[in-house]
Amino acid sequence: MNNYRLSDQDRMTLQFKVTRKLRELILKGEFKMGERLVQEEWAKKLGVSRMPLREALRQLEIEGLVRIEPRRGAIVTPISIEDIEEIYRLRALLEGEAVVQSYEFLTDEDFEELEELHVKMSGLQGDDEDIEEYMDLNEKFHHVLMGGCSWRRIKGFIDTLWKGIPSLTPSLLANTIDEGRKEHFQMLQYARQGNGEELRKVTEKHILRTRDNLIHMMKNDRD
Repeated sequence: MNNYRLSDQDRMTLQFKVTRKLRELILKGEFKMGERLVQEEWAKKLGVSRMPLREALRQLEIEGLVRIEPRRGAIVTPISIEDIEEIYRLRALLEGEAVVQSYEFLTDEDFEELEELHVKMSGLQGDDEDIEEYMDLNEKFHHVLMGGCSWRRIKGFIDTLWKGIPSLTPSLLANTIDEGRKEHFQMLQYARQGNGEELRKVTEKHILRTRDNLIHMMKNDRD
């Protein structure tokens, strides 16, 4: 029998640890479509109380990885490779356009914040607590960079696509964080230089590289 119990060595929140473990198992194909996640059973397997498990399932519902039904509980709805392809290709197109519409309207304060976020991300080492912080900084960086875009609809579409998997891929692909930091630096530099075409290219490359790595991980884990 697989041992899914979680260690409490570090001080990450239990909810974060439980969410990450269940997300990882779902993306690796450990569950069948429509399989029910019994809270009591998984609380015991993971060695946690039902409260962090319940919160984790709510987060996974936002990500589209489970569906919570009355009287049935959490039902697994695994995201497919086709879903990943769609989400990330749309993100590349929309965010590439959003940063081009944004960079001319970024203020000195915006650039200072982007620089500060980049420096903070560059100082992280990649352990579990750092990955949690990196995810938060990464999301802020992208949203500040797009902040000058006045197109409400495109920003609304992007926000919808960001809910769930895109904002959490650093926790799934921790070994690619160094590549992400380099691309963030390039994005910041091109925005400062007013080079919209290169800014678009590196933004799209950044998103599509993550797509490719995530699909590679899913295929390897499901073979």
